[in-house]
Amino acid sequence: MRTTIDVDGVPASYLTAGDGPMVLLLHGTYWSRVWLPVLEDIAAAGLRPVAVDLPGCGRSGGELTVGTATVPELAGWVVRFLSALGYAEPLAVAGHDIGGALAQHLLAGEDLTVGRLALVNSVTYDSWPVPGVARYRDPSVLAATSTQDILAARRQALSTALARPTTEAELADYLDPWTDPRVARSWMALAAAADSRYTLDLVPALRASPVPKLLVWGADDTFQKITYAERFSAEMPSTTLVRIPDAGHIPMENDAGSVARALTEFFAA
Repeated sequence: MRTTIDVDGVPASYLTAGDGPMVLLLHGTYWSRVWLPVLEDIAAAGLRPVAVDLPGCGRSGGELTVGTATVPELAGWVVRFLSALGYAEPLAVAGHDIGGALAQHLLAGEDLTVGRLALVNSVTYDSWPVPGVARYRDPSVLAATSTQDILAARRQALSTALARPTTEAELADYLDPWTDPRVARSWMALAAAADSRYTLDLVPALRASPVPKLLVWGADDTFQKITYAERFSAEMPSTTLVRIPDAGHIPMENDAGSVARALTEFFAA
Protein backbone atom coordinates (compact mmCIF):
# COMPACT_ATOMS: atom_id res chain seq x y z
CA MET A 1 0.00 0.00 0.00
CA ARG A 2 1.28 3.48 -0.85
CA THR A 3 0.31 6.37 1.37
CA THR A 4 1.51 9.87 2.26
CA ILE A 5 2.15 11.96 5.34
CA ASP A 6 3.19 15.60 5.60
CA VAL A 7 6.77 16.38 6.59
CA ASP A 8 7.74 20.06 6.75
CA GLY A 9 4.41 20.82 5.06
CA VAL A 10 5.27 18.66 2.03
CA PRO A 11 3.80 15.20 1.25
CA ALA A 12 6.17 12.31 1.86
CA SER A 13 5.19 9.12 0.04
CA TYR A 14 5.91 5.65 1.37
CA LEU A 15 5.13 2.00 0.75
CA THR A 16 4.04 -0.09 3.70
CA ALA A 17 2.46 -3.41 4.62
CA GLY A 18 1.56 -5.28 7.79
CA ASP A 19 0.99 -3.91 11.26
CA GLY A 20 3.84 -5.21 13.42
CA PRO A 21 6.98 -3.48 14.68
CA MET A 22 8.23 -0.99 12.11
CA VAL A 23 11.29 -1.50 9.92
CA LEU A 24 12.37 1.65 8.06
CA LEU A 25 13.66 1.02 4.53
CA LEU A 26 15.76 3.77 2.92
CA HIS A 27 16.61 4.08 -0.76
CA GLY A 28 19.55 5.86 -2.36
CA THR A 29 19.97 6.90 -5.99
CA TYR A 30 16.86 4.88 -6.92
CA TRP A 31 13.55 5.15 -4.99
CA SER A 32 11.23 3.10 -2.79
CA ARG A 33 10.51 0.81 -5.77
CA VAL A 34 13.71 -1.13 -4.96
CA TRP A 35 12.08 -2.51 -1.78
CA LEU A 36 8.83 -3.62 -3.41
CA PRO A 37 9.93 -7.24 -4.10
CA VAL A 38 10.51 -7.94 -0.37
CA LEU A 39 7.77 -5.83 1.20
CA GLU A 40 5.09 -8.51 1.56
CA ASP A 41 7.52 -11.16 2.82
CA ILE A 42 8.78 -8.80 5.53
CA ALA A 43 5.18 -8.04 6.53
CA ALA A 44 4.33 -11.75 6.57
CA ALA A 45 7.01 -12.23 9.23
CA GLY A 46 5.07 -9.97 11.58
CA LEU A 47 6.92 -6.74 10.83
CA ARG A 48 5.75 -3.47 9.32
CA PRO A 49 8.11 -2.36 6.53
CA VAL A 50 8.02 1.36 5.68
CA ALA A 51 9.84 2.21 2.43
CA VAL A 52 9.86 6.00 2.18
CA ASP A 53 10.69 8.19 -0.80
CA LEU A 54 13.09 10.94 0.20
CA PRO A 55 11.95 14.50 -0.61
CA GLY A 56 11.93 15.21 -4.32
CA CYS A 57 12.42 11.51 -5.05
CA GLY A 58 10.06 8.79 -6.23
CA ARG A 59 6.49 9.82 -5.41
CA SER A 60 7.30 12.33 -2.64
CA GLY A 61 6.76 16.06 -3.05
CA GLY A 62 9.35 18.78 -2.72
CA GLU A 63 12.64 19.23 -4.51
CA LEU A 64 16.18 18.67 -3.31
CA THR A 65 18.99 21.16 -3.72
CA VAL A 66 22.69 20.40 -3.32
CA GLY A 67 22.44 21.90 0.17
CA THR A 68 19.47 19.78 1.27
CA ALA A 69 20.67 16.57 -0.40
CA THR A 70 23.68 15.92 1.83
CA VAL A 71 23.69 12.87 4.10
CA PRO A 72 23.33 14.90 7.34
CA GLU A 73 20.46 16.97 5.92
CA LEU A 74 18.59 13.95 4.60
CA ALA A 75 19.15 12.06 7.85
CA GLY A 76 17.57 15.01 9.65
CA TRP A 77 14.60 14.82 7.29
CA VAL A 78 14.26 11.10 8.06
CA VAL A 79 14.09 11.89 11.77
CA ARG A 80 11.27 14.37 11.09
CA PHE A 81 9.49 11.81 8.91
CA LEU A 82 9.68 9.29 11.75
CA SER A 83 8.37 11.87 14.19
CA ALA A 84 5.39 12.55 11.92
CA LEU A 85 4.80 8.82 11.67
CA GLY A 86 4.85 8.37 15.44
CA TYR A 87 7.46 5.60 15.48
CA ALA A 88 8.68 3.81 18.61
CA GLU A 89 12.35 3.51 19.52
CA PRO A 90 14.64 1.69 19.21
CA LEU A 91 14.58 2.04 15.43
CA ALA A 92 15.10 -0.89 13.07
CA VAL A 93 16.50 0.48 9.81
CA ALA A 94 17.79 -0.88 6.51
CA GLY A 95 19.50 1.23 3.85
CA HIS A 96 20.29 0.51 0.20
CA ASP A 97 22.90 2.42 -1.82
CA ILE A 98 23.21 5.99 -0.43
CA GLY A 99 20.28 5.16 1.84
CA GLY A 100 22.82 3.04 3.70
CA ALA A 101 24.85 6.18 4.41
CA LEU A 102 21.72 7.73 5.94
CA ALA A 103 21.19 4.60 8.06
CA GLN A 104 24.80 4.69 9.28
CA HIS A 105 24.41 8.38 10.12
CA LEU A 106 21.25 7.65 12.13
CA LEU A 107 23.11 4.98 14.10
CA ALA A 108 26.05 7.26 14.85
CA GLY A 109 23.93 10.33 15.61
CA GLU A 110 22.19 11.47 18.76
CA ASP A 111 18.70 12.24 17.42
CA LEU A 112 17.29 8.75 17.97
CA THR A 113 18.22 5.27 19.15
CA VAL A 114 18.90 2.64 16.49
CA GLY A 115 18.46 -0.90 17.75
CA ARG A 116 19.37 -2.80 14.57
CA LEU A 117 21.06 -1.71 11.34
CA ALA A 118 21.00 -3.52 7.99
CA LEU A 119 22.88 -2.39 4.90
CA VAL A 120 21.99 -3.78 1.47
CA ASN A 121 24.63 -3.10 -1.20
CA SER A 122 25.24 0.17 0.59
CA VAL A 123 27.87 2.83 0.23
CA THR A 124 30.58 2.51 2.89
CA TYR A 125 33.99 4.03 3.57
CA ASP A 126 35.23 5.66 0.32
CA SER A 127 33.26 3.36 -2.02
CA TRP A 128 31.30 6.29 -3.43
CA PRO A 129 30.35 8.29 -5.39
CA VAL A 130 30.79 6.01 -8.39
CA PRO A 131 31.85 7.76 -11.62
CA GLY A 132 28.33 7.91 -13.07
CA VAL A 133 27.22 9.85 -9.99
CA ALA A 134 30.39 11.84 -9.31
CA ARG A 135 30.24 13.56 -12.69
CA TYR A 136 27.24 15.60 -11.50
CA ARG A 137 29.41 17.30 -8.87
CA ASP A 138 30.66 19.45 -11.74
CA PRO A 139 28.36 22.54 -11.97
CA SER A 140 28.86 22.71 -15.73
CA VAL A 141 27.56 19.14 -16.09
CA LEU A 142 24.53 19.99 -13.94
CA ALA A 143 23.75 23.03 -16.04
CA ALA A 144 24.00 21.11 -19.31
CA THR A 145 21.93 18.06 -18.26
CA SER A 146 18.28 17.75 -19.30
CA THR A 147 15.51 15.49 -18.00
CA GLN A 148 15.98 13.31 -21.07
CA ASP A 149 19.70 13.02 -20.29
CA ILE A 150 18.86 11.87 -16.76
CA LEU A 151 16.38 9.32 -18.09
CA ALA A 152 19.00 7.90 -20.44
CA ALA A 153 21.65 7.75 -17.72
CA ARG A 154 19.23 6.17 -15.23
CA ARG A 155 18.15 3.59 -17.83
CA GLN A 156 21.75 2.55 -18.38
CA ALA A 157 22.54 2.38 -14.65
CA LEU A 158 19.33 0.48 -13.90
CA SER A 159 19.95 -2.08 -16.62
CA THR A 160 23.32 -2.84 -15.01
CA ALA A 161 21.99 -2.74 -11.44
CA LEU A 162 19.16 -5.20 -12.10
CA ALA A 163 21.69 -7.77 -13.32
CA ARG A 164 19.06 -9.77 -15.23
CA PRO A 165 16.94 -9.54 -18.38
CA THR A 166 14.22 -6.92 -18.13
CA THR A 167 11.17 -5.92 -20.12
CA GLU A 168 10.51 -2.44 -21.43
CA ALA A 169 7.45 -2.21 -19.17
CA GLU A 170 9.55 -2.97 -16.09
CA LEU A 171 12.16 -0.39 -17.04
CA ALA A 172 9.45 2.19 -17.67
CA ASP A 173 7.96 1.49 -14.23
CA TYR A 174 11.30 2.05 -12.53
CA LEU A 175 12.13 5.13 -14.61
CA ASP A 176 8.73 6.82 -14.38
CA PRO A 177 9.54 9.28 -11.52
CA TRP A 178 12.46 10.75 -13.46
CA THR A 179 10.16 11.81 -16.30
CA ASP A 180 9.20 14.66 -13.93
CA PRO A 181 11.78 17.48 -14.29
CA ARG A 182 11.47 18.25 -10.57
CA VAL A 183 12.46 14.70 -9.65
CA ALA A 184 15.24 14.70 -12.25
CA ARG A 185 16.65 17.90 -10.73
CA SER A 186 16.41 16.37 -7.25
CA TRP A 187 18.35 13.33 -8.43
CA MET A 188 21.09 15.57 -9.83
CA ALA A 189 21.23 17.42 -6.50
CA LEU A 190 21.58 14.08 -4.67
CA ALA A 191 24.39 13.12 -7.02
CA ALA A 192 26.11 16.50 -6.70
CA ALA A 193 26.00 16.24 -2.89
CA ALA A 194 27.44 12.71 -2.81
CA ASP A 195 30.63 12.76 -0.73
CA SER A 196 32.46 9.82 0.86
CA ARG A 197 33.51 11.93 3.84
CA TYR A 198 30.01 11.40 5.18
CA THR A 199 30.72 7.68 5.63
CA LEU A 200 34.43 7.93 6.37
CA ASP A 201 33.66 10.29 9.27
CA LEU A 202 31.32 7.68 10.76
CA VAL A 203 33.90 4.89 10.94
CA PRO A 204 35.05 5.55 14.55
CA ALA A 205 31.46 5.62 15.84
CA LEU A 206 30.56 2.45 13.94
CA ARG A 207 33.64 0.65 15.29
CA ALA A 208 32.58 1.61 18.80
CA SER A 209 28.93 0.60 18.39
CA PRO A 210 27.72 -2.75 19.79
CA VAL A 211 24.42 -2.43 17.88
CA PRO A 212 23.74 -5.58 15.80
CA LYS A 213 24.51 -5.00 12.13
CA LEU A 214 23.63 -7.04 9.06
CA LEU A 215 25.07 -6.73 5.56
CA VAL A 216 23.06 -8.27 2.73
CA TRP A 217 25.04 -8.10 -0.50
CA GLY A 218 24.53 -8.97 -4.14
CA ALA A 219 27.86 -10.68 -4.74
CA ASP A 220 28.13 -9.53 -8.37
CA ASP A 221 27.55 -5.81 -7.71
CA THR A 222 29.81 -3.68 -9.92
CA PHE A 223 28.79 -0.41 -8.20
CA GLN A 224 29.33 -1.33 -4.53
CA LYS A 225 31.75 -4.23 -4.59
CA ILE A 226 31.51 -6.97 -2.01
CA THR A 227 35.10 -6.33 -0.90
CA TYR A 228 33.79 -3.26 0.93
CA ALA A 229 31.19 -5.40 2.69
CA GLU A 230 33.87 -7.90 3.67
CA ARG A 231 35.99 -5.10 5.11
CA PHE A 232 33.02 -3.66 7.01
CA SER A 233 32.04 -7.03 8.48
CA ALA A 234 35.63 -7.65 9.59
CA GLU A 235 36.09 -4.23 11.21
CA MET A 236 32.70 -3.46 12.75
CA PRO A 237 31.55 -5.32 15.88
CA SER A 238 28.38 -7.41 15.93
CA THR A 239 28.25 -7.59 12.11
CA THR A 240 27.07 -10.47 9.95
CA LEU A 241 27.49 -10.62 6.17
CA VAL A 242 25.01 -12.52 4.01
CA ARG A 243 26.09 -12.95 0.40
CA ILE A 244 23.45 -13.23 -2.31
CA PRO A 245 25.04 -15.20 -5.19
CA ASP A 246 24.38 -14.21 -8.80
CA ALA A 247 22.88 -10.90 -7.69
CA GLY A 248 23.77 -7.32 -8.57
CA HIS A 249 23.34 -3.91 -6.99
CA ILE A 250 19.62 -4.44 -6.27
CA PRO A 251 19.61 -8.04 -4.93
CA MET A 252 15.91 -7.72 -4.05
CA GLU A 253 15.34 -8.01 -7.80
CA ASN A 254 17.50 -11.12 -8.19
CA ASP A 255 16.63 -13.22 -5.14
CA ALA A 256 13.84 -11.54 -3.18
CA GLY A 257 13.28 -14.61 -1.02
CA SER A 258 16.85 -14.76 0.27
CA VAL A 259 17.02 -11.02 0.90
CA ALA A 260 13.65 -10.98 2.72
CA ARG A 261 14.60 -14.03 4.78
CA ALA A 262 17.89 -12.46 5.88
CA LEU A 263 16.20 -9.19 6.82
CA THR A 264 13.26 -10.74 8.65
CA GLU A 265 15.42 -13.16 10.65
CA PHE A 266 17.62 -10.24 11.66
CA PHE A 267 14.90 -7.74 12.54
CA ALA A 268 12.58 -10.26 14.20
CA ALA A 269 15.34 -11.64 16.44
